[in-house]
Amino acid sequence: QVQLVESGGELVQPGGSLRLSCAASGRTFYAMGWIRQAPGKEREFVAAINWSGSSTDYADSVKGRFTISRDNAKNTMYMQMNSLKPEDTAVYYCAAKTFSVARRAREYDYWGQGTQVTVSS
Repeated sequence: QVQLVESGGELVQPGGSLRLSCAASGRTFYAMGWIRQAPGKEREFVAAINWSGSSTDYADSVKGRFTISRDNAKNTMYMQMNSLKPEDTAVYYCAAKTFSVARRAREYDYWGQGTQVTVSS
């Protein structure tokens, strides 16, 4: 049974940092990504990474602040989020797919339940 489990979301002040984790079980995936959804908004691509980590992609809104990585030995993906802003507040979903890195949420086949990130003073 395939399962993706996110962790690490919490309340943080603007300018702060968080590290999200996504533990996968049941199989390994070539491409994994983070998709977020803020209240009243559509799901938004955040970042994605391929199997080796040699290819990464970031939304313009997070480029230079967020870093995606993965540890295949642990079958876990991470996202280090620095310089957080209130507009980063959202539920962050881990997603996975078999082939190439993608930006569109509908291209991902497997999803976690999400972890809440709230950036507020």
